[in-house]
Amino acid sequence: MTAIKQKKRWLVPAALSAALALILALALRPSPLPVSTAEVTRGAFVESVDEEGQTRLRETYTVSAPIAGYLQRVRPEPGDKVELGETLFRMEPHPAPALDARSLEQARENLAAARARRQTAEANLAKVAADAEFAAAEYERYRELHARGLVSTTTMERALAARDRQAAARLAAEYAVEVAGFEVESARAVLGIASGQRPAQDQPELEIRAPVAGVILRRHRCCEGAIGAGEPVVDVGSLEDLEVQVDLLSMAAVRVRPGMRVRMTGWGGDEVIEGRVRRVEPAGFTRVSALGVDEQRVPVIVDFDAADEAWRALGVGFRVEAEFILWEDDEVLQAPTSALFRVDGDWAMFVVEDGRAALRRVERGRSSGLTTQVLSGLSAGERVITHPGGKLREGSRVRPDEAIAGNHAAR
Repeated sequence: MTAIKQKKRWLVPAALSAALALILALALRPSPLPVSTAEVTRGAFVESVDEEGQTRLRETYTVSAPIAGYLQRVRPEPGDKVELGETLFRMEPHPAPALDARSLEQARENLAAARARRQTAEANLAKVAADAEFAAAEYERYRELHARGLVSTTTMERALAARDRQAAARLAAEYAVEVAGFEVESARAVLGIASGQRPAQDQPELEIRAPVAGVILRRHRCCEGAIGAGEPVVDVGSLEDLEVQVDLLSMAAVRVRPGMRVRMTGWGGDEVIEGRVRRVEPAGFTRVSALGVDEQRVPVIVDFDAADEAWRALGVGFRVEAEFILWEDDEVLQAPTSALFRVDGDWAMFVVEDGRAALRRVERGRSSGLTTQVLSGLSAGERVITHPGGKLREGSRVRPDEAIAGNHAAR
C-alpha cells in the first residue's frame, strides 16, 4: 500500500511535467504560413499576343489642286458619300490684276486702233473683191473670143493670170479682215478686265472629280480662295477597304504568320470582331515607349472577317485591342504562372498536401501570361501555392487563405 502511494506520488509530477512540455512545445511550434492557392485545371488554353492597334484604309486618295488658281467653296463634308467621277470641287484661273488709269486709257486707244484697222481691212477686201470679180468676168470674155479665133492664146493666158492674181489678193484681204477681228477681240479683252474681273460667261472652270467611290475622309480646305498647285483639298477612300495595323514588338512579330486568327475587342462594342493576319511587314522601326525605352516594332496588317458585320461601325483611325491566337487547344492541363519558380535549373511548384507544402518538379509548356501549360508533374484537381514567399520551405505547414486566393484569382 505504501509502495502504491509512493508510485502515485511519482506519476503525478511526471504527468504534469509531460503536459507542461507538450504545452510548451505546442506554443513554440511555428504557426502555419498563410498562402494563396489555385487549382490545377484541364480545359481550353490559348497562347496569344495582345497589343493595341488602329484602323486604317488600304488605299487613301488625297485629291489636290492640279494647278495654281482660285478655289471655289468645297461643298462635300467629311462622311459624305461620293461616286466615281463625281465633282468634288471647282477651280478657275487667278483673275487678272486691275489696270491703272494710264494703262486703261492706253487699252481704250488700242481698241480704237484695232477697230480702225479692221475697218481698213474690210474696205480693202471690198476693193479687192470687186477687182477679182472684174478679172473673172474679163477672163470669161477672152475665153469665148479665143474659142472663135478672135484673140490670141497669149491674150487669153494674160487674162487667166490676172484672174488668179485677183483671187489670191481677195483671199489675202479676207485673212487680213480676220486678223483685224482677232486684234479687236484681244484689245476688248484687255479693256474688259480693267477692274480685275471678267464676265461670268468668260470664266473657265476646272472640275476636279472623285478618283474612287467612297466617302470624304477629311477636308483640308473648305472655303474659296487662292490655292497653289499640289495643295491638298480633300481625302477620299472606300470604307470597304478598312483594315487594322498593329505594331508588335519584333520578338512577338516573328511568331505571327499570315492567316493567323485575330480577335479584336475594346473598340466600343460588346462583340468580338474576328480577323485574319494578312501581312507581316518586312521592315520594323524604333518607337520610344512611355518609360523612355527604345522598342523595335513591326507593323502587322489584319483584315476583318467579311462575314462579321460589327466592324462596319468602325471608321479610319479607330482604336482596337487585338489578340493574335498563336496556339490553342481545348484539353490542356494548366496552372497559374505565378506558382512557378526555379530549383537547381528546373521548374517547380509547391503543392498543398495534408496541410503542408510539398515541392513538385514540373515540366512547363506554353505560356499565356497568367496561365502556363503543365506537361508533367501535376494532376488536375491539385492545389498549388501561388506567389510562394521566401519563408516557404519543403514540408512547411501552410494555411490556405481563401481571401488571398480570391484576390489572386481576381487578378
